[in-house]
Amino acid sequence: MQNILYSARYTLAAVLCAAAFAATAADYPPPKEGSWIAKDFRFHTGEVMPELRLNYTTVGVPTGEPVLILHGTAGAGTSMLTPAFAGELFGPGQVLDASRYYIILPDAIGTGKSTRPSDGLRAAFPKYNYDDMVDAQYRLVKEHLGVKHLRVIVGHSMGGMQTWIWGVKYPEFMDALVPMAAQPTEMSSRNWMMRRLIIDSIRNDPDWKQGNYTQQPRSAQFASVFFNVGTNGGNLALLKAAPTRAQADKLLDARLSAPFTGDTNNHLYQWDSSRDYNPSPGLEKIQAALLAVNAADDERNPPETGIMEREIKRVKNGRYFLIPASDQTSGHGTTGVAKFWNKTFADWLLTVPRRPH
Repeated sequence: MQNILYSARYTLAAVLCAAAFAATAADYPPPKEGSWIAKDFRFHTGEVMPELRLNYTTVGVPTGEPVLILHGTAGAGTSMLTPAFAGELFGPGQVLDASRYYIILPDAIGTGKSTRPSDGLRAAFPKYNYDDMVDAQYRLVKEHLGVKHLRVIVGHSMGGMQTWIWGVKYPEFMDALVPMAAQPTEMSSRNWMMRRLIIDSIRNDPDWKQGNYTQQPRSAQFASVFFNVGTNGGNLALLKAAPTRAQADKLLDARLSAPFTGDTNNHLYQWDSSRDYNPSPGLEKIQAALLAVNAADDERNPPETGIMEREIKRVKNGRYFLIPASDQTSGHGTTGVAKFWNKTFADWLLTVPRRPH
């Protein structure tokens, strides 16, 4: 299939169609939670964990066509079950109608209810990376759920980066890939610099105590708020929300004073796990049809670098859909709102053949 870069004019039209097409809320089947123990899980470091717990949520019944949905950093499978995401995709007549599809939403290693540093090992937990996360997802889907082939993998942010890795590592396992808010190149520039600031802020905090703290170090919340302000939200949307200094202070104070419900070691490991991400050398291995979706105001993956236009040419069945910026988009978080891309996704998925398996 010819590589295609959607023009801004076509993109805007598609977004407007998507808004009209999508339902405001979906009446999809109730999610079901499950857990599985992966025996003797080997990390890329060579370390082996005798029992790695992998938690997951499913929507629909196992007889449906399997779909894998991958969440962002420090999230969980259930974080994708929002009205703005699942509500636009999983309902009757929608593109991933759960009466037809079996939707699998795993908690990545170190997140949700999957095995985490906070479960006891703390800073002695294996230094996992995205490849380990993908290998764990593969084992969960294949060994536990008995899935032999996926119709599509959709991933947002960290999940988008993992979607690229899936296509390189397991090229025959799916028909289609939709990496969102992610580029298929190594961590660099502002994206990595800001991640390092979170990592270093925690590690240099005396209260961290090499991971053996008794109270959550304050640096974790401050660094997380700093990172999110710097790399998420969208310029136009933030200007609309905080057009004066007083309103900006009020918004920032609310974020800084919000309860920090996470665990510092878990957050540290999540951000650090992106350190060696780089699927670029293997892009020619991708066999599945691929639709990359990014936002024009994505602070972590700015389109003006031209990286996506360059790399998508190496994916033989690749397309690139760029959502234009507006005061309705939210920078890096834009693709978490499915109305901006679901019509394009639906039309594209109809053209993707089912591969023999």
